[in-house]
Amino acid sequence: MRILIVEDNEALSQGLSRILLTNGYAVDCVKSGDEADAVLAAQSYDLALLDLNLPNMGGFEILQNMRSRRNDTPVLVLTARDDLEDRIRGLDLGADDYLTKPFEIPELEARIRALLRRRSSAMSAKLEMGRICLDMSAQTLHLDDQLEEIPAREFHVLQALMLANGRVLSKAQILDSLSSFDDELSENAVEQYISRLRKRLTSFDITIKTARGLGYFLKSDIEQA
Repeated sequence: MRILIVEDNEALSQGLSRILLTNGYAVDCVKSGDEADAVLAAQSYDLALLDLNLPNMGGFEILQNMRSRRNDTPVLVLTARDDLEDRIRGLDLGADDYLTKPFEIPELEARIRALLRRRSSAMSAKLEMGRICLDMSAQTLHLDDQLEEIPAREFHVLQALMLANGRVLSKAQILDSLSSFDDELSENAVEQYISRLRKRLTSFDITIKTARGLGYFLKSDIEQA
């Protein structure tokens, strides 16, 4: 699970990062609103912890931009503002939860777990493309309704490509989909997984296309025909 911390208070940001890393999450930290907006447009996260008072761009604008891009990453707002109107505005703009500073760490951890559980439940659906079906909850792959054994990393790469729905994913973005694994992976590993998936899917009319210099995307040969 990858979490983004958007907080300009460096001491608080580092403290939250240490806590989340201890709990087994992958963590990225940014300090300004414009940087957060750019990162959220380019990277995928399972959760964002968002301060409202930020340099260059406020938290409300970040929220609005996220939802206008159809980015459904859960957002937990962490702010010193306790005004009811601010809370209502944040929730109306797409925040999933709201925690007022100062807060107790156990409560923060509980709210994070709740949001991540909710996201996992929302992603328990099946992805279908042509003759293949990917069950994200059971983490199984069916080809022509037949169960296909698939290594975990190949499954997560295929899941990332199917969730992209035809959009190009860079090697770095695909690596992010493997971030829950302990060992570090290189972009060469992505090429190996793509090669194996191509061989696995070629008989089922699904092609992993290369966008030269950009990355990879899925194409159904049945739809093309």
